[in-house]
Amino acid sequence: MDNKGFTFRKRLAGFKYAFRGIRLLLRYEHNVWLHCLIGACAVTAGFLLEISVMEWVAVIIVCGCVFAAEALNTAIEKLADVVSPEYNEWIKHVKDISAGGVLFMAIAAAIAGVLIFLPKLMALF
Repeated sequence: MDNKGFTFRKRLAGFKYAFRGIRLLLRYEHNVWLHCLIGACAVTAGFLLEISVMEWVAVIIVCGCVFAAEALNTAIEKLADVVSPEYNEWIKHVKDISAGGVLFMAIAAAIAGVLIFLPKLMALF
């Protein structure tokens, strides 16, 4: 492996591309806005219900995983559209499986949210 090309400037440029990717996601993917809304609700509930540090860790990790899954799903879908602009049953399966991965993560995040927030909400009543 050639390490002669390593520079901090190149590493910083990598962040620029990653932030551009996040901006593209926010601009073109409507589901990301739904994830943002739900994430904001979770963060607000976390502050209001004074969740523990470990509960914060769980909330942050599952929110990050949902966003990462959505980003990967979007990348797979965009690449599939370029590779096969016409309808292709295999590409449809790939896109469906990728979307299913996002759904798995969103369900896991929802379950984590219920486990964290429901007992605290029940204690209020």
